[in-house]
Amino acid sequence: MIHAPARPTQRDFAAALLDSERGVPAGLRAWNGSDPTQRFAVYRNNVVDSLVQAQADAFPVVQQLVGDPFFAAMARMYVCAHPPRSPVLAEYGDGFADWISDFAPTASLPYLADMARLERARVRAFHAADALALNADALTRHLAAPQALAQARLVLHPSLHAVRSDWAVVSLWAAHQSDDPAAIGAVDLDHAESALMMRESDDAVVLPVPLPTAAFVQALAAGCPLGEAAATASVLGGADSFDLTGALALLIRHGALIAWLPPGDPA
Repeated sequence: MIHAPARPTQRDFAAALLDSERGVPAGLRAWNGSDPTQRFAVYRNNVVDSLVQAQADAFPVVQQLVGDPFFAAMARMYVCAHPPRSPVLAEYGDGFADWISDFAPTASLPYLADMARLERARVRAFHAADALALNADALTRHLAAPQALAQARLVLHPSLHAVRSDWAVVSLWAAHQSDDPAAIGAVDLDHAESALMMRESDDAVVLPVPLPTAAFVQALAAGCPLGEAAATASVLGGADSFDLTGALALLIRHGALIAWLPPGDPA
């Protein structure tokens, strides 16, 4: 019996693409019968380079902070260790910040992982689904029932994300958007900052907020009732008191509330 040559599986092919130590997948053939080694090497390089470029596009300030050559080498290591699971490149990079936090060569830049978290949140905000904000009549009706406020649950706009950092990454990010060459050097990194990210019009905006406000938004996003989220924000705020009215006003002003669920109403 004559057996046909084995064909490479998708798993074998993908593994070989991201591991330069692997040879050409068994059974891979060129259309003209030539040795496929060189062609596969070119294809492998193009695939990895495109994923590295996608990371550079998504994390431009991280790239500026470490320099282009270092970023390219770092991103290549990340890409080979954590290939995308979706064909949509906008969904790639959720684990990059956590990976950076364990990447020994960046230990001298302890704020770098949080900068990556901020930039990733902006990308996610930009590509999030659309949703209609609660109108003024609905908000007035809910706010007119103070006895139900504590147990109510607020549903946030899909593009809204909160980032908290022990470092001044919000100011550092803003400085990198400035045309003033002195702006970056003027940032005092040694203090905590927080921000909200949300898509407005055709852009993802970064809104600096106090730590308790960011903690409040994160608690709401986790499904906590309004009263519990406010208590969490007050505790985490420490010396910074939490302004519930101001936080709600900010969310309403930016159209960040899309549903207000009364107590007992399933999410």
